[in-house]
Amino acid sequence: MMHSWRVIAAMILVLGGLSAVAGYEMAPPRAAAWREIAWPFPRDGWPAGRAFRCGAAECGDDVEVYLRPKLGFCNCDGGVADDDEVDRVADVDMISPRFVPLKAGDVVAVADMPGRIRVYDLEMPNGKRTAIGIAVSHRCDLMAVVAQGSGDVGRVQSATLTFLEGQEIRSWMIAAMEGR
Repeated sequence: MMHSWRVIAAMILVLGGLSAVAGYEMAPPRAAAWREIAWPFPRDGWPAGRAFRCGAAECGDDVEVYLRPKLGFCNCDGGVADDDEVDRVADVDMISPRFVPLKAGDVVAVADMPGRIRVYDLEMPNGKRTAIGIAVSHRCDLMAVVAQGSGDVGRVQSATLTFLEGQEIRSWMIAAMEGR
């Protein structure tokens, strides 16, 4: 009788340990995993934005996210209307002018702002990369977000959206869209 209780207790400990490992492996990247980097793109008609990087160890793939407001740039009545608009405004072309949408985009909300999200393949000098373009609006203003990663579209998109929903970035996006 005593032996069977030891076996049961050992099995419970093993299952608990495996559950903890699985939970850690499947958990979304922590905000602390992201570090701010310098804006990597040349100046254009819009102010430089903010850029962040998350390594493969923390996000499953190397992911970089670039975001910036484009005040007064959006359709005041309809917001981000379609995928063509995402292609034009999400800054994917700053990473590579050779980008190809993988499929039709989807409706998305980021920091309580409605818009669209679309996934792309990028042709880069050192091979293909994945990109995520996001354009969301607030009144007549646009927040352009583009992310690039070294791997699976689903992981890059998930890491990007999780990062954008972090309180610090949400607060910054809302303040930037209000011109503060």
